[in-house]
Formats: sequence, C-alpha cells, structure tokens
Amino acid sequence: MSTETDTKVVAELREQFGKGFARRLRAAGKIPAVIYGHGTDPVHVALPGHQVSLLIRRANALLELEIAGKQQLTLVKDVQKDPVHQVIEHIDLLVVKKGEKIQVDVPVSVIGEPFPGTIANLENTTVTLEVEATHIPQNVEVSVEGLEDGTHITAGELTLPRGATLVTEADTLVIGVALPPAPVEDEAEESEEGADAEAEGGEAPAAEESAE
Repeated sequence: MSTETDTKVVAELREQFGKGFARRLRAAGKIPAVIYGHGTDPVHVALPGHQVSLLIRRANALLELEIAGKQQLTLVKDVQKDPVHQVIEHIDLLVVKKGEKIQVDVPVSVIGEPFPGTIANLENTTVTLEVEATHIPQNVEVSVEGLEDGTHITAGELTLPRGATLVTEADTLVIGVALPPAPVEDEAEESEEGADAEAEGGEAPAAEESAE
C-alpha cells in the first residue's frame, strides 16, 4: 500500500459547475471531483490531474486531501472516463476515517500454472471484503499451481489478507480449472469434405443423363 506521503493531495474547493467549467478544469490539468459520506454535504473540489491519475491506477486508492488547510481522508469510489479518449472526466470520493471498517471490491490475482493441458478460468475477477479503511489490500492472491481438470475454488476457500472478512457469498465460484474446448477447425474441415463429396456424387447422374 502507498505510504501517507504518497497519497497526500492538495484539493481546491470549487463553486462553479457545468460541463463548460469542467472542460476548462481538465484543460488546465485538473480533475473535477465530489466528496460525500458520513452524513456530510457533498463538497466539490478540483484535483491535480497528473498526480491523481498516477495514484488511482491501483484499485480502491486512498487520497489524503488537504482542503483549505483541513485534512480529509477519502476513498476513490468511482472514476468516470471519456469512453473514446479515456480522459478522466470526474471522480467520486467517499469520506472514510482511520480505523473504521468499509466494504470494497478487491481484485483476484491468479498465480501459478494448472496441470499441463488445462486452463484456469477466472469466473469472478473481484471479491467483496470488509477491511479497515487504511488497510485495503491491493488484491487477493490465489494459486492454481498443478490443479487438475474439474477443480473449483470458491470465495470461501480463498486465503484472505489479515484483518479482512469475506462479504461475497462463500459458495461463489471464483476459479474453475478445465480442459480447453475441442478445436472447431476439424469439424469445419469434415463439413467441407462432406460437402465436396456430395457435390461430386451429384454431378455423375447429371453427366449420365446428358450422355443419354
């Protein structure tokens, strides 16, 4: 997890809204954001674009904001991007407090290789955990080393980071090990050969009729 100095961000309060103002902010290298939670009124801020873009590359990033001289710990809940240019258009931040428990979706990371000839299918890319706000794991690792065809790993079988509690249903399938599907090329070739044979077989009578 990032250190505290890594996550300190100076945010500017903003009182202007609308698409036009948001475009001007982004053109100036800043990102519009809103802070909410813990019964407080939403607070609209502008964040330094480059710094925040780097910090939110990891899931469930924590930002320690400095707003008008006050400190506020926040969790990145949603990042809205332009679907074409992938430019960050807006960020939703949730107020969190040190020591409190929160629920977050944590990515599942697969390590190792299953039994030769099989593949490990990741059926659920994340699991929901309850963790301390300041101790959010980057991922949950699960090893598939040597696992054979037919092996299933459920959420309840995962080894969770210390202090984390599973919220996802324990019987939720996370990984299934199976043989790869049979190639369809052979079937296509057989189908083509069959069609050729039928075509050849159908031409002979026509030739005989012609000869008569």
